[in-house]
Amino acid sequence: MDLKQLTYLLEIAKQLNFTKAAESLHLTQPTLSKMVKGLEEELGVTLFDRSGKFIKLTDAGTAAIQQIQLIVQSVQDLHTILNDVSNLRTGSIRIGLPPVIGTLFFPSVVANFQREYPHIDFHIVEEGAKKVESRILEGQLDLAVVVAPVESDDFEVMPYLNEELALILHESHILAEKASVDLLDLRKEAFILFPGGFAVRKHIMQACSKVGFEPRVIYESAHWDLLAEMVAANTGISILPQAICSKITNSSVKTVRLTNPTIPWNLIIIWHKDKYQSYAMREFIRFIQASQN
Repeated sequence: MDLKQLTYLLEIAKQLNFTKAAESLHLTQPTLSKMVKGLEEELGVTLFDRSGKFIKLTDAGTAAIQQIQLIVQSVQDLHTILNDVSNLRTGSIRIGLPPVIGTLFFPSVVANFQREYPHIDFHIVEEGAKKVESRILEGQLDLAVVVAPVESDDFEVMPYLNEELALILHESHILAEKASVDLLDLRKEAFILFPGGFAVRKHIMQACSKVGFEPRVIYESAHWDLLAEMVAANTGISILPQAICSKITNSSVKTVRLTNPTIPWNLIIIWHKDKYQSYAMREFIRFIQASQN
């Protein structure tokens, strides 16, 4: 029994006449009759009562036709759904974004993509880089934006944004008017930083260690705007991505370039190289690549 045979049965049930059904289906009447007889033998029931001048459905035939209608409709719905998915009229993408990155990534990329593909849904998970990397490997997320580098070879990696971390300090600070500041010049300062699980914090601590000191961290927050307000209150200094610094509107906060060494902050988009990529995800990746050109 196949789908074509089921549609033939529906046409016979509609016409209640083998000859008319055969004409509608562009088959010979004997061919159609033979097909029905074969299905009846396969199912072990009589579907049509042929004893009178006109055929009619048996009770088994009536029950069968009701189910066949559901089956045929489900197959048609399946084709419609798959067509919608392949033509990007529907779909979903699960993205992992560390909190710092979400501020930059969502408005400039996700929102623009949704304007072009309004029926593709995004499920955003905000967690630290290590957690979103694990979720991708476990199949719980489709892709993530993280700070390079990543340790696992299971990821496909696409560069997204290359920049540096910058120093922010109060306008009254002695270093506020400098064009650049060496990292070692900050060894006696009070630092206001992201918590330990953040990639930004990790890069800062490693850079400071390389030049010979460990920062004295007096305050931690997962929210960059709160860090900036603490700096505006002249309680300490902070180091943030340049893209975040550009969003600080408080005029009391000054941004100064860090040197000797510079601290790179390179964002990459990662996904599992061996897992299936949906139509929506493939188009989203293409969209990001196109936006960078």
